[in-house]
Amino acid sequence: MPPRTATEPEPGPGPRADDLLAWYDRHRRVLPWRALAGEMPEPYRVWLSEVMLQQTTIAAVRPYFERFLTRFPDVFALAEAPEEAVMSAWAGLGYYSRARNLHACAKAVAATGGRFPETADGLRKLPGIGAYTAGAIAAIAFDRQEAAVDGNVERVLSRVYAVEMPLPGSRPEIRRLTQALVPEDRPGDFAQALMDLGATICTPKRPACALCPWMRPCRARALGIQETFPRKIKAAKGALRRGAVFVAIRSGDEAVLLRTRAPEGLLGNMAEPPGSAWEPDYDVAAALLDAPLDARWKRLPGLVRHGFTHFPLELAVFVARVALSTPAPAGMRFTPRSALDDEPLPGLMRKVLAHAFDPKPEPEKKPRGRPRKEPPPMPLLAAMEAPVSMPDPEPRPRVRAVPKPQPKPAAAPPPEADELFEGEVEQPAGAPPPRRRGPARRRS
Repeated sequence: MPPRTATEPEPGPGPRADDLLAWYDRHRRVLPWRALAGEMPEPYRVWLSEVMLQQTTIAAVRPYFERFLTRFPDVFALAEAPEEAVMSAWAGLGYYSRARNLHACAKAVAATGGRFPETADGLRKLPGIGAYTAGAIAAIAFDRQEAAVDGNVERVLSRVYAVEMPLPGSRPEIRRLTQALVPEDRPGDFAQALMDLGATICTPKRPACALCPWMRPCRARALGIQETFPRKIKAAKGALRRGAVFVAIRSGDEAVLLRTRAPEGLLGNMAEPPGSAWEPDYDVAAALLDAPLDARWKRLPGLVRHGFTHFPLELAVFVARVALSTPAPAGMRFTPRSALDDEPLPGLMRKVLAHAFDPKPEPEKKPRGRPRKEPPPMPLLAAMEAPVSMPDPEPRPRVRAVPKPQPKPAAAPPPEADELFEGEVEQPAGAPPPRRRGPARRRS
């Protein structure tokens, strides 16, 4: 066993179910699918809520749950409904395979008299029910001593026990630790208390440890590293995919051309405007080759973006107005705009139709990195003021140069008559003497 470091606290008593249940009795949330204190839970409502809450928030599920119950009040009504109606009621919740499994499960339960199995093993044999959902239904609806481990419970238990192994590899260990805490008395309340604790106190960021009933036994809090749990391996996201979608609007009744996707794969059996395949290297310039019919297609500005679990998607939207007499291509149908709410349109396709009827321009992309700081604008008055200049240096004293005196030329004696040379001219009297540059040469 490795030696204990100075910063690691001494192990104390572990978490107790009684402390959590006492906190739950004071702070339990009131939810549409949750039975009040002293009431017996209804298995149909528990099952329906647990399926809806998979990978979805309570705020998103609440309005869907109430509308779903109004439309399908019991498991028999749900089993007898056509699949299109079930998918339409589910549209917007995402992960549409859950809706197909929900319908199949309702048929299986209705075929056995409408009673759900009471054990986790029996529940897991039904379509769409995994380990977590089986444990939750068995504990909450039938008071079985079963652990229900969802994302909230994984976060709470990984912090309480400081589980170092990252998810998803640590799930079996977290499930074992949770199962060991489930009490014989009130296992359903214990399961819901753990969910409430993770949703309201032991939140992913900035948990309210001072209000937690398990504050003292929490090892991660004692170490001061509670926000680092649970450990996770960052999953690599898939490459961006692109495609085109074509919204044909029929003049007169504003009907939209729709088709139903294949039952297998992503968004199976859901409705959509026809479009192209979604591919990383899709060429939008050649998108008209994928158009469902000949029309004057116009590409709208902007893109419709959507994020799936494994990849992001960008769709270019093309719109065309067609005549009222235009027949729908094979396998497609025109649905009036007023009846689109009855179609099983997923959230992505509802965004496409909203963009088609009210296109939004592409937002400007802001440059990455720190914004360049511009110099502050010069005040108007400062711009009008005369520029400040330095005073001129004092002028140096000026000294007037004194010209050098020119030497006075010596007076030459007047030449004699017999000394005149050939070619020389005798100057008249009073004229200045001629300037001589050198001694005269005699001719030989």
